[in-house]
Amino acid sequence: MATSFTNLSSAARSHPALGNGPAAVRARIELLEQVLERAFVIPGINYRVGLDAMLGLVPVAGDLIAGAIGLWLVVEARKLGMSRWAQARMLANVVIDTGLGSVPLAGDLFDLLFRSNSMNLKIIKKHLDKHHPGTAVVDAR
Repeated sequence: MATSFTNLSSAARSHPALGNGPAAVRARIELLEQVLERAFVIPGINYRVGLDAMLGLVPVAGDLIAGAIGLWLVVEARKLGMSRWAQARMLANVVIDTGLGSVPLAGDLFDLLFRSNSMNLKIIKKHLDKHHPGTAVVDAR
């Protein structure tokens, strides 16, 4: 059974993470944070890790790639009109994570413990909850 392009594009537009509104931004950043920080479980110890820590295993280049992905949250914050102070705090989190994460061996452990994307998500959520309360969702975790 073939799906027409029209049906596919209308289905894509209805996805909650697509669009430019605050609710779409919230959905995108929550998904990105989950992929970067909590996507996988380390067997035996049940500790959640994400793509950020896994990319950190690739010397320097992996941390740079993870840092570039983390910068996307700062770009989303800018689009939301967040204060320069909040953007600077978020940028500092990404720089610390990228810089210290690129140190061989010790940086890999640091990547497991320092979750810059989770911290940045909290900063954005605080802004969204204050300025766009209609986007708030109940977190049942």
